[in-house]
Amino acid sequence: MNKKNIIVFFGGCSSEYTVSLNSAAAVIRNLDRERYSPVPVGITRQGDWYHYTGETQQIAADTWHTDRAHCTPAILSPCRSCHELLICGSDELRRIPVDAALPILHGRNGEDGTIQGLIELAGIPLAGCGTLPSALCMDKDRAHRLVSLSGIRTPKALVLESPAPHQAHAFARQTGFPLYVKPVRAGSSYGVTKVSSPVELEPAMEEAFAYDSQIILEENIPGFEVGCAVLGTREPITGEVDEIELSGGFFDYTEKYTLKTSAIHVPARICVEKREEIKLAAVKIYRALGCSGFARVDMFLTPEGEIVFNEVNTIPGFTEHSRYPGMMKAAGFSFSEVLNRILEQTLTKQAQDSDKKVRIPS
Repeated sequence: MNKKNIIVFFGGCSSEYTVSLNSAAAVIRNLDRERYSPVPVGITRQGDWYHYTGETQQIAADTWHTDRAHCTPAILSPCRSCHELLICGSDELRRIPVDAALPILHGRNGEDGTIQGLIELAGIPLAGCGTLPSALCMDKDRAHRLVSLSGIRTPKALVLESPAPHQAHAFARQTGFPLYVKPVRAGSSYGVTKVSSPVELEPAMEEAFAYDSQIILEENIPGFEVGCAVLGTREPITGEVDEIELSGGFFDYTEKYTLKTSAIHVPARICVEKREEIKLAAVKIYRALGCSGFARVDMFLTPEGEIVFNEVNTIPGFTEHSRYPGMMKAAGFSFSEVLNRILEQTLTKQAQDSDKKVRIPS
């Protein structure tokens, strides 16, 4: 069997840079080396691209970019007939043929459709959601508007493009406290504040504006958060539903990556019928936003049993202990099997598309 070269993008110009490093290191470790050869491409915080050939543990430790012997500047060829990574050495230009690209980048400049557009422009098979769904899912306001059209409830919200204390306080009087203030386009709970009183509202808005030019105020949804891993395109499958148990506060950055005072239960501690209902809702949301490949759909479950949409992570955390692999594992799929399925469907779609004749008007 000819092994396929898979670019694994990691790092990036994002506040979630370090999260990406841990996810990418886990993906590289778990790739089936009998089928695939990883081609790691690291992007520094400053946006410089390097083909990285060193040890995988240096990626997770964030020392990869200091190892200049194993870092060579690289660019993706925009020529659709090439499918190549260009390695720009000091005295030569090398070319690595590429069969598919797997971005393991979180947050802006990686999960928001930017690199997806570059990969699609180059004609390279993209593992995961495409440009439009990536951009839509990153935008909490637009994602909520589309999902609400599918009949699934979304939180009441107010979007602001500049500080507007009077509008914010009026919204708070309407919904009551607590409420949440978030950047419209950010991940890993960066810039998110749970506001419990009027005096906390304006500082929370200032914090959110530090991460984006638009912020969103959302009503608090009683109950707890549940998630569902979705994999596939035409006939997506789901992992087991998980449940986030909080001792207080909300699932912020610290809790997401340390679980100091919270816990994740897989499967969720709810009846089987409700878990199946959540899975169906997750697939419905996934399709409404045009997702493909893989994504994690996050929702709230109220005390009355109502499902409320929260957000979709088109490139969820991918360490061995992250929620997406955990939900798939509970459904019977190992980490390596999940990666195999993602890449198999990507390459199969490419083969099917290649068989189709594209008619270009003269």
